[in-house]
Amino acid sequence: MEFYEADPALENYWRGVILFGRNSASYKFALGKSLIDLATSPNDLIKLDDLAVPFSKHICEHLDLADKQGSSSGSKFLKTCRSFNNGEMSQSDLIAATSKLGFVNVIDAFHNVNGEEISKRFFIDERKSNGGIRVTDSLFELFSEKDQHDLYDETESRWRLVETAWELNLSKHLITVQADESGEILFTNNDNRRIDITSSRGALNGYQKGKCFYCFDSIGIVSGSDDLADVDHFLPHTLMSNGAGDNLNGVWNLVLACKDCNRGVGGKSARIPDISLLARLHKRNEYLITSHHPLRETLISQTGANEINRRDYLQHRYNRAKEILIHTWIPDPKAPETF
Repeated sequence: MEFYEADPALENYWRGVILFGRNSASYKFALGKSLIDLATSPNDLIKLDDLAVPFSKHICEHLDLADKQGSSSGSKFLKTCRSFNNGEMSQSDLIAATSKLGFVNVIDAFHNVNGEEISKRFFIDERKSNGGIRVTDSLFELFSEKDQHDLYDETESRWRLVETAWELNLSKHLITVQADESGEILFTNNDNRRIDITSSRGALNGYQKGKCFYCFDSIGIVSGSDDLADVDHFLPHTLMSNGAGDNLNGVWNLVLACKDCNRGVGGKSARIPDISLLARLHKRNEYLITSHHPLRETLISQTGANEINRRDYLQHRYNRAKEILIHTWIPDPKAPETF
């Protein structure tokens, strides 16, 4: 709750749902992407048949990426979507089946985060009275102010992280998410085979609330955007050549930064951030750990089984880096602190 209450912008309530809501199946992500698709519709009442069009499309697309789309072993709705993907069912039959089977639990559960409903609703359930959902002003307002592509990509990245764990059918404790040398792609290994999961930008941006880690200026994650974020190593990558660089490509050490902070005149470059920023890194990592998916298990395995151990781990790594690189850097804040 602190995540969105500390900065109660609509986009952070949305992120609360996507990042911290329940994940027993992928339907929440499909519904989220469908709401974004329909956010510019002139009608506030969305009939289930109309909602079923983008909803089933997103589910079918992801079934081609990962056949297991939930923690449950069976689902009549998912079997229907597989039949459509196999050419055994028409589009109209798929829509009818989705309207009947696809929304049984997800509409009720969408706004539930950590056992409670968030105070901002993006739609009202009117299935019994009007045969659909009624979009609220909050959804219209959110996507009139916020570039929908960033939230769309964040939802997609979260979905990819969750479905990869299901698809590999491994214990969550055996899945380790790694970043490539550039820090831009998250991947895992299974039977000595690299499996790319998603972009680091999409996976991390929501937890930073779309802000530069250092100065809190707004950043983007869509390729080609003017404010495209850099993926930065909090403790500089140059430490790898000084004997203190083990695991610096770990998710725990990756943050998103604006270009000015990362490599602009007076930017961080290869210096160590001021010690005051270490607490911010810890808080960001704890957000990731609270959000149940493979990044949680990865961070725990990399930095410690409990919060005290994780604080100690970051402090130890920081102290070692300071002994080697000596010089520190303090950012110039461009906006109020949001996490």
